[in-house]
Amino acid sequence: MCIFVNHEADGQFELLHQLLGTGQFGDTEKHGEQWGQTAEQDDAAALAGSLSQETQNVAKSDLSSVVETRPDSGREQRKGSPEVIFGEAKETAQIIAMAQGLLAGSGRAIISRMPPASVTPVREAFHTYTVRMREAARAMVIYIPGYVRRSTGGHVGVISAGTSDIPVAEEAALIAEEMGCRVSCIYDVGVAGLHRLMTPLRNLLSNEVDAIIVAAGMDGALPSVVAGLVPVPVIGLPTSIGYGLGGKGVAALLSMLQTCAPGLSVVNIDNGVGAGITAALIANRVAQAREHQSQ
Repeated sequence: MCIFVNHEADGQFELLHQLLGTGQFGDTEKHGEQWGQTAEQDDAAALAGSLSQETQNVAKSDLSSVVETRPDSGREQRKGSPEVIFGEAKETAQIIAMAQGLLAGSGRAIISRMPPASVTPVREAFHTYTVRMREAARAMVIYIPGYVRRSTGGHVGVISAGTSDIPVAEEAALIAEEMGCRVSCIYDVGVAGLHRLMTPLRNLLSNEVDAIIVAAGMDGALPSVVAGLVPVPVIGLPTSIGYGLGGKGVAALLSMLQTCAPGLSVVNIDNGVGAGITAALIANRVAQAREHQSQ
């Protein structure tokens, strides 16, 4: 039996011990030393500080009456998944301030559900940075100059039942990509025309996919169909697409939870971020195991 060790675990448990032992949530600088501040992170901090003074002044003035934010730039190092800024309920200045913090700590900021009115101001605030936008998902990623996205060798499949499910599926796809996975997408293959699924799904399995996300609204039947056919974990992603009593994703969620197909796990309605993270964590561990076996 092979046991793969998370080499960050000792640091994680030591931090937990400190938190529980002292009752204090610690000193940011001390925690930075514990996790190990890399040269890349030092460069990121310097680059984040180079934002135009006008942008920084705007953010500070707009946030003068808002609670302080604490971006968790070390989350990916601790647990394998990055912090994602949920933009939908935030003011533009809050998004900019949180993105600054993440860029300073990790060199990258991921923003989901960008308010349409915030897209242009945020682009302008980070005009010297690389900005990637996933239009359908309203998701944005900002990188410091020269940032290189890692590749883990994990492979995630993303399937949508209908075209209306694509925005949430795209959100999941972006997150899996940002966690280092190769992502293959299959769209518009729902149960109303199930014959459309077979060839793309066969191709996906032949390319060693490690986990599959299936986004579906309406009756939410497709994840159960896929889980009944494939030998890999399936993440059911209910979407808020539907009519009447079971609309807004309720029927899809309940259908997925009631599945009799083994190997199907379910996230909350429209939670593309959660689905992407779960699938990528699985795929990255499988990729790690593959690498160990090949050595």
